[in-house]
Amino acid sequence: MTATAVIHPIERSGSHRLSRDPSLRLGEACGLAEAIGCKIRHDGVYTLTKFHPNKLLGGGHLERLDQVIADEQIELLVIDGPVTPIQQRNLEKRLKVKVLDRTGLILEIFGERAATREGTLQVELAHLEYQRSRLVRSWTHLERQRGGLGFVGGPGETQIEADRRMIRERIGLLKKRLQDVTRTRRLHRAARKKVPYPIIALVGYTNAGKSTLFNRLTESSVLAQDMLFATLDPTLRRISLSSGDDVMLADTVGFISDLPTQLVAAFRATLEEVLEADIILHVRDIAHPETDIQKAEVLQVLKELGVEDDSRANIIEVANKIDLLSPQERGMLDGADLGVSAITGEGVEQLESLLERKVQSGRRFYRLSVPGFRQDIVAWFHRQGALVEEKPSDDYLTNNLLVQLDDRLLGSFRRSFGDFKENILEA
Repeated sequence: MTATAVIHPIERSGSHRLSRDPSLRLGEACGLAEAIGCKIRHDGVYTLTKFHPNKLLGGGHLERLDQVIADEQIELLVIDGPVTPIQQRNLEKRLKVKVLDRTGLILEIFGERAATREGTLQVELAHLEYQRSRLVRSWTHLERQRGGLGFVGGPGETQIEADRRMIRERIGLLKKRLQDVTRTRRLHRAARKKVPYPIIALVGYTNAGKSTLFNRLTESSVLAQDMLFATLDPTLRRISLSSGDDVMLADTVGFISDLPTQLVAAFRATLEEVLEADIILHVRDIAHPETDIQKAEVLQVLKELGVEDDSRANIIEVANKIDLLSPQERGMLDGADLGVSAITGEGVEQLESLLERKVQSGRRFYRLSVPGFRQDIVAWFHRQGALVEEKPSDDYLTNNLLVQLDDRLLGSFRRSFGDFKENILEA
């Protein structure tokens, strides 16, 4: 395991985003570092009068780090915040250790965890876009000259120009491949729409317990650990509610404050399940000291993804980890629709009932008559959990059906049974 120091630098007079507690922010950064196998041997909040433009930290803090690096044999310094390419280069030269800022650290985690082809491509793309910004001319090993071409080629391109060109070409290739993957995902979503199961997407701050709740609801074994970013690639499962309704449940990547801009763009496709969702299940770690701030971060990311305020009616807010609350705290769930414990199963049955009511709330009643020999139509309504009543006519030649459909099911019925699409009338 890599011996690591993690620091969270703040300006004494600076304003902290969303008024986050620096010690809690430092703890989150340590969790991120541990998620890639780092051994934390030093951590601390470093308060500065102002950030140094060339080295980020002042002389006193650098001397302190010199001593820590020597005493603890530190190999990696993680700085929880943005570090410019010049600052990173100067710090590495001064401290003689590898330096990662928050963006680089999160990219490392995503690089280790991405499992699907799409996830792998997106991570590589994000890495290259980040690396491109790190190529600065002050890096001496990148200033070698390549040989010129012919008699008028001059001294040739520098190593840094060659590196930039190769990165640019690779980025272009990855974007083309991602377009193909995105097109395939679009076809898969179109196919799912023809099998009209409502989509329920789980979202939430990283480590809020989404995957544990997903496993509880689906009785599956998706990776669920007490670890930041345990889930990166989206997972879909079909489940049957007790009402007989089938739904698609989607587990998604956890959100986090200051998510690198490269990842917001690169992982947009993996979060498209959220945009397609009929219901968004916002899972909150209600026992976390900054649960309110985490909620605000998630809602901000949803807004950036295009989930507008008029879609909030389809968001169910679930307060997870109530097993960690005292009896008094359980009565104050801060506006959540209900509380659950994904670990113990407490409240999950009530959650399933709420999902059933949400799924059925957009449905209307319809009547239609079908010939007695068209049991395929009756069976279709049965499979959708939409058949309310079936009465044969007096001569048994036709069946009079009362069904309950939402717009999605109604559209699917009309596509599947075009010859009967005009015969279904609202009751």
